[in-house]
Amino acid sequence: QVQLVESGGGLVQAGGSLRLSCAASGRAFSGYTMGWFRQAPGKEREFVAAIGWISGTTYYLDSVKGRFTSTRDNAKNTVYLQMNSLLPEDTAVYFCAAGRPGGSRLRVRGAYDYWGQGTQVTVSS
Repeated sequence: QVQLVESGGGLVQAGGSLRLSCAASGRAFSGYTMGWFRQAPGKEREFVAAIGWISGTTYYLDSVKGRFTSTRDNAKNTVYLQMNSLLPEDTAVYFCAAGRPGGSRLRVRGAYDYWGQGTQVTVSS
C-alpha cells in the first residue's frame, strides 16, 4: 500500500521559513516525479514544485522560484520542500504527490497517482 506522509507544517511569521517533509513508502519510486501542491481556502489546488526521483531535476511555480527548494533523500525515501521568505499568500494546505506525469503534465493535478493527507502552512503578516 502506497503511503505519502507529509509533516513540517505550522504557523510562521512573514519572512520566516519552514521545511516540509514527505515520507514515501509502499513501492519503488524510481522513475516517479514527486510533486508539491497547495490549496488555499476557496481556491483550486495548485502546483508548487516537483522533483524527479532519480534525476533530481526540479520545477517550480513562478511565484515561489528563489524562495522554495525541493530536494530528495533517496536513502530515506523522503522528499523535502524548503520554504524561505514566506508570504501570507503562501498560506495553504500543502500536499505531496507521486506520479509519472511527463513534462507537459508536470503541473497537472490529475497526472499524479498518489497523494498525502496534507499539512497546514499558515503565514501571518
